[in-house]
Amino acid sequence: MLAYRLNEDSELRFLEPFHAEELFALTQKNKEYLSEWLPWVKKNKEIEDSRRFIEATRQQFAENKGVHLGIFYRGKIAGVIGMHGIDWHNRSTSIGYWLGEQFMGKGLITMACRALIYYSFRELNLHRVEIRCAVENKKSRGVPERLGFKEEGRIREAELLDNYYTDHILYGFLAGDWNELEQDSGGDEAG
Repeated sequence: MLAYRLNEDSELRFLEPFHAEELFALTQKNKEYLSEWLPWVKKNKEIEDSRRFIEATRQQFAENKGVHLGIFYRGKIAGVIGMHGIDWHNRSTSIGYWLGEQFMGKGLITMACRALIYYSFRELNLHRVEIRCAVENKKSRGVPERLGFKEEGRIREAELLDNYYTDHILYGFLAGDWNELEQDSGGDEAG
């Protein structure tokens, strides 16, 4: 998956080293917005931090441990979606995502998740995809709910945000769920 068109305005692409400056600018512009739910944002202090992230994602892909992709809207980086590694023994992965505030409301994360789920089940032959969201993060929780994930439970005090721990809601989606969804929709779930 080098590039995958989501619609006429947006696509997923591998992040390249030359994207570091644009990615850093996006995180800085959205620092306050993003840091509410993403503790790493406050540690992202220079372009070199974005460059290291991009290099790490390229290494992850080269080692067959997952993929991270830039979400591009009208040619500009709007956010990132990726796998938090792949458990090949259990054929499972967990998806994480973020989007600049100015790109919200366009369905980009839902489309990007759908594409990554398709890739997980059809290309990688995985069995399970998870998404974890902070209980209070209603926008993020809406994505797996729209996509038909099953709410499987609550993980208490799963993540430290600023000065407090937040619980996560665990959502799961199985390859069999995807097969049913594809059959119900005529097999057109990739885009």
